[in-house]
Amino acid sequence: MHLFYTPDIQPQHKAFILSEEESKHAVRVLRLSTGQPLQLVDGKGGRYTAVISDAHPKRTVLEITTVSQGDGRRPNYLHIAVAPTKSIDRLEWFLEKATEVGVDEITPIICDHSERKEVKLERLYKVVVAAMKQSQGAYLPKINPATRFADFVSGDDLSGQCFIAHCAEGEKRHLTEAMQRGGEALILIGPEGDFSPGEIDAAAHAGFKPITFGRARLRTETAALMACWETALINR
Repeated sequence: MHLFYTPDIQPQHKAFILSEEESKHAVRVLRLSTGQPLQLVDGKGGRYTAVISDAHPKRTVLEITTVSQGDGRRPNYLHIAVAPTKSIDRLEWFLEKATEVGVDEITPIICDHSERKEVKLERLYKVVVAAMKQSQGAYLPKINPATRFADFVSGDDLSGQCFIAHCAEGEKRHLTEAMQRGGEALILIGPEGDFSPGEIDAAAHAGFKPITFGRARLRTETAALMACWETALINR
């Protein structure tokens, strides 16, 4: 069944009108017609089954038949703060796979060794929407504006279990050993040149615990996906 992202839909709605863009996609591209069923998700765990009552290419009207909330809810909340990669394609690859595996919030962090200093949020948003729809998910990860590392780790809103993955010498635990199941977790993933010594010290001062994903030196996007994957395994 075809899935559409409709963030404005509410549980009390008995009918809903698709946006012009989604209506065109439904009628012109997918060639859906009156009487055909489809599914809607609001990105917050709401999943709706609907039937087309008027297949109009600019304002397709739907009749809502069933509503479920909390669809696919996980027992944890994962926030990945990751340095944007030099090639934006690699960051987008991470966003796509992380959305499929499970992530709730992503913050691009600008570090001392970062090769990319800016990201276009609209482009990243489109990637996670497409990944949510492709994987038939009901939760859309939150994408935050890019933030300087120092400002991020010194913020007042840090909560839950906090970890930093780096390659510097020192005692580190595997994430599967350090993370507790459930609750909130925040994991810092650095750029290709790793976090600077000053950033590692600042994170430790802010309460971040050092972790490792093994002996191999991973690319930024690979390490970030490993964080999502291991967190999913811990909380399955």
